[in-house]
Amino acid sequence: MQLEVGAILEGKITGITKFGAFVELGQGNTGMVHISEVAPTFVKEITDFVTEGQTVKVKVLSVGQDGKISLSMKKAADTAFAAGQQAPRAHGGRKGPEPFEWQGRKNESVSFEDMLSKFKQSSDEKMSALKKGLESKRGGFSRHGSGQSR
Repeated sequence: MQLEVGAILEGKITGITKFGAFVELGQGNTGMVHISEVAPTFVKEITDFVTEGQTVKVKVLSVGQDGKISLSMKKAADTAFAAGQQAPRAHGGRKGPEPFEWQGRKNESVSFEDMLSKFKQSSDEKMSALKKGLESKRGGFSRHGSGQSR
């Protein structure tokens, strides 16, 4: 089977390294998805996004003369999205809470000032919680009571 650059294929992840994942494409062909081509977001730990044995869609980026096949999961997802399929999840299987996504409300007319006020209140609450967390990690360190002058 001759692989074409730009083809969208399904394959099974057969190995994971720090720099990428190896995908078996069938008929003896194996390609590699570099860590930068796994997801549309920054990938620090590839195992947060893929697991061995997982079936994934990949796009063929290049086929070298030496037989090395370069693949992309994120470009395969972009192509599927452009073809009218469901949008890819940016969360990518990472651990932790889902990222916030802005969604407009159709039947609610809220003034800009009200939205700004709600945003400021939410921001102040988050900053307060962040400062409390930092103080507890530092043992209650205070800039004003440190005894050091600037």
